[in-house]
Amino acid sequence: MRYIIIGAGAVGGSIGGRLAGAGHDVVLVARGAHLAALRRDGLRLTVPDGEFTHRLPAVEGPAELGELRPDDVLLLAVKTQHTEDALRAWGPAPVAGGGTAAERLPLLCAQNGVESTRVALRVFRRVYGVCVWLPATHLEPGAVSAAGAPLTGILHIGRYPHGTDDTARAVAADLETARFEAPVAADVERWRHAKLLANLGNAVEALTGPLEHDDAAALLDRVRAEGAAVLDAAGIGHASPEEQRAVRGHKVDQVPMEGTPRGGGSSWQSLTRATGTIETDYLNGEIALLGRLHGVPTPLNELLQRLADRFAAERRAPGSLPLPDLLRLAEAAEADGSDAAVESGAAVEES
Repeated sequence: MRYIIIGAGAVGGSIGGRLAGAGHDVVLVARGAHLAALRRDGLRLTVPDGEFTHRLPAVEGPAELGELRPDDVLLLAVKTQHTEDALRAWGPAPVAGGGTAAERLPLLCAQNGVESTRVALRVFRRVYGVCVWLPATHLEPGAVSAAGAPLTGILHIGRYPHGTDDTARAVAADLETARFEAPVAADVERWRHAKLLANLGNAVEALTGPLEHDDAAALLDRVRAEGAAVLDAAGIGHASPEEQRAVRGHKVDQVPMEGTPRGGGSSWQSLTRATGTIETDYLNGEIALLGRLHGVPTPLNELLQRLADRFAAERRAPGSLPLPDLLRLAEAAEADGSDAAVESGAAVEES
């Protein structure tokens, strides 16, 4: 199989680089300065076992590849807010022998949040969810680092909305040659919703910096408790923290790597690169949406969603909201509702 990595950033670049290093056929899809660097210098992947340069085909879209191959696997690793653009570009791509990518090829959604698979299923017949547990960083064009050891990551794979098949098992087998554990899970949505709860802290980190203070940890616990209450009210199952720890153990411990400090997670990286967008609408915003649908208050997640969106739109630096100010806004949100809290915090945000 040939793997077409649509979105060769932190996650996509790490998966694509590791697959290429294991001898698999890989194409990287990127844009802008990152695409130019990939074409000029190759993908520079830094991992605990060394720095590797992979000179791989790099394209901006399907037209550069001509007809796709019947054995191609599309791995979607763009941020969720860019999913629809990617589907519009790749769904109609012709496949050798007839038909389109949407009709004939498998699409794996290796993304945070849970919305992308539902969106993809409107276009692609065969959609697979991937629960991504992969600490990775992309801040510089052409360069990606992944700090996990002894494995680079754990990637649960399953058909969406449920089930497994030979394609999932074949992809998992390839990933397991490339420093990943890839459990094939008929209930992959349980794992993806558990990861959603974990990712609710991304906005806190992006807004205030590393979650090192006890007050930040306590806030994060309240944010995740809101999320768990919403999932329970919606009847959506999710793997428990104990189940996750049992599977992960110390398989993907982050180790320090010289010259590649890990500043923060995916939302922190979006603010650092000043992309103008952030995935919070599909993390904390997913909880806010489900809360409205099922009558569960979610003031903290609504607050974080709106603050993170504003920081991204204004291209504000990560960590520039002091933690005491965020805690004050959170207390107001819980007491009075997130709309009032965001308005009352405008002066703090503009200072």
